[in-house]
Amino acid sequence: MELFPMQARGIESRRHGQVLVGPVDLRLEGQGACVVIGPNGSGKTTLLRLLHGTARLSAGRIDWACSTEEARHHQGFVFQRPVMLRRTVMENLAFPLRLRKVPAGEARARARDWAARVGLAGMLERPAPVLSGGEQQKLALARALISEPKVLFLDEPCAALDGRATREIEEILTAAKSNGTRLILSTHDMGQARRLADDVLFLLGGRIHESGPAETFFNRPETPQARAFLRGDIVE
Repeated sequence: MELFPMQARGIESRRHGQVLVGPVDLRLEGQGACVVIGPNGSGKTTLLRLLHGTARLSAGRIDWACSTEEARHHQGFVFQRPVMLRRTVMENLAFPLRLRKVPAGEARARARDWAARVGLAGMLERPAPVLSGGEQQKLALARALISEPKVLFLDEPCAALDGRATREIEEILTAAKSNGTRLILSTHDMGQARRLADDVLFLLGGRIHESGPAETFFNRPETPQARAFLRGDIVE
């Protein structure tokens, strides 16, 4: 079953009469990492939530290569601030598998495997809320990836982390991408965007101002606004 290509046509998000995002037309294929960048307030988080289906469309439509229900079943979302169940690391990891009716023994075995992959093997019986910020983000990633999603949305996944934790998260994301998971993530870190992106969406004022392959965008941006943003100038 294929999710891609995904086609968004004229999608908008409005609140109290104000347009937060849109109109946006977008087509995404099923490979690599799409990195969403732009100034604060440009609509990055809202766009991700619209594409994922956790924010209501005010206008437009999103079509996947399968039914919307099937597409959402094969997606994950990692928030900027990890949401932890008030349970152990083991129980957090096993939870999405149990929702999918995976037998308890298999769910626990896969949880142990993923804990080892992200460096949490010795913390399986520790309550998740007491973990450090970096450990919680690794747990949130493992919990999202354990069900083998075809597409994973991530909203500023390393915003509050130090350099070492950021490097570890990027290694997990690179491995996920290599294993076929389509990544769609926002970031304010241009170094991270350059390291992870295969293609880029540059948002400005709630609309896609420029998009294209990462190498082209970072080396030969087409618009003055994109060039100014990459220089670190204030862009409104």
